[in-house]
Amino acid sequence: QVRLRESGGGSVQVGGSLRLSCAAAGASGCMAWFRQSPGKEREGVAAITASGTTFTDDSVRGRFIISKDNTENVLYLQMNNLEPWDTAMYYCATVRVCSSYSWRLLHLVDDWGQGTQVNVSS
Repeated sequence: QVRLRESGGGSVQVGGSLRLSCAAAGASGCMAWFRQSPGKEREGVAAITASGTTFTDDSVRGRFIISKDNTENVLYLQMNNLEPWDTAMYYCATVRVCSSYSWRLLHLVDDWGQGTQVNVSS
């Protein structure tokens, strides 16, 4: 049984940084971060395969970095130079198929965490 628990969200000012963590008990394979703002669809932010290959959405490339501690089974999202439009609930997920195209497809997500809120103010 997979259990995902996010932490690390909070409120920061524009240009600030946060690091999100996801304790991923029982999870293996492809994992990803998604986010959802009020009134918008949930969207993929970044993913990492079991071998360490990463995929990143264009909107955060160069600012956000996904990584995974395989020893502790913790997924991370380092978020730098945050902008107001990064404000959202961030979710950790396991993804059934991880390719440059499929990692962000919602119907391929097997498990979701409960989310952690990130607020960026100017």
